[in-house]
Amino acid sequence: MRPDFLPESALPADPVVFVDLETTGGTFGVDRITEIGIVEAGPQGVSQWTTLVNPGRPIPAFVRQLTGIHDSMVRDAPTFEQLASDLMERMSGRLFVAHNAHFDHGFLKGDFRRIGMRFSPDVLCTVQLSRAIYPQEARHGLDALVERHALLPSARHRALADADLLWQFWQHLHGAHPSDVLRAHMERVTRRFQLAAHIDEDTIECIPAGCGVYTFYGDDDLPLYVGRSVRLRQRVRSHLTGPRRSAKDMRLAALVRRVEWKATGGEIGAMLAEAHMVATLRPSLNRVSKSRAGDARGAPWLHAGAIGIEERDASTGEPAWHVVDNWQYLGTAGTLAEARTLCTSAKPNAFDLATYRILAERLSRGLAITPLALDALVSAT
Repeated sequence: MRPDFLPESALPADPVVFVDLETTGGTFGVDRITEIGIVEAGPQGVSQWTTLVNPGRPIPAFVRQLTGIHDSMVRDAPTFEQLASDLMERMSGRLFVAHNAHFDHGFLKGDFRRIGMRFSPDVLCTVQLSRAIYPQEARHGLDALVERHALLPSARHRALADADLLWQFWQHLHGAHPSDVLRAHMERVTRRFQLAAHIDEDTIECIPAGCGVYTFYGDDDLPLYVGRSVRLRQRVRSHLTGPRRSAKDMRLAALVRRVEWKATGGEIGAMLAEAHMVATLRPSLNRVSKSRAGDARGAPWLHAGAIGIEERDASTGEPAWHVVDNWQYLGTAGTLAEARTLCTSAKPNAFDLATYRILAERLSRGLAITPLALDALVSAT
């Protein structure tokens, strides 16, 4: 379809690729791609690209029957490795749109990974988009979309023809719905894999789900912001993506280049570690605690030495021992023996106001503690 016949808002301001694959089967890591079809739409118009791919293995009979792609057709086709650089260039920096996108994105991501390339576009699944816009409908497969929206298939189960159906569906949506409503639906179902600089969804998935602290770094590896959460992975992701981000989070995401994190085993540990890291790193976007009336800098330390405060990780049940001496947080250990080593190797310096604020009330209310002084440990054994 020529661009001058499109709905006014159908040509996206930023390039979009509508992608479909044919494969030897449906198992990631086992099956291989046999055909790739791409329709690219953007400010310059619409273009198409397709190629057969030599999968390096026989195509099963049921796949041959479904797609019409036979071994003889792919025997002299390029391998994925031979196509990879050109393919990456075609899709890089573009919104990746596919039907049941987990399948197409998963296969491409796996094949790129096998040759040492990282593929992390933002992904929009048209199955999820159809469900969001037409919740009253029971069926959202590609055949259902063809029937419901009068799309015109040139073939079925061939990569370029199916990619073109997604482009037709995109045009239909832009002609049938107000642009602001459609944008809101798309934002809700788009999965952001490239979140900020070198932070992608794979990085986020490595972050623990439970309590912990995180640090964002910017240019020249300067610390920008330290935070804590009882849902560490979810909190880091929320800074970098999502339609409900605050203006502050959007400004932060533009500055972030990398993220570090640490599980703390509990909320008290997260609070202590956050305060210590803010005081040590002095990140530019954190507020530093200031003195105020009632803060007792001369508050006595009522213990013979360092103490351990035990918390249990809610998701794993593993213990964590937070070591404090003279209102100084010295760190967190996984066992009591490690906590004892920590309290003897890391000596407290000055009174720490943030640690005092976090613990003073809790200790006065009978927070369970374990003395870590050597004589106390010996007598306990």
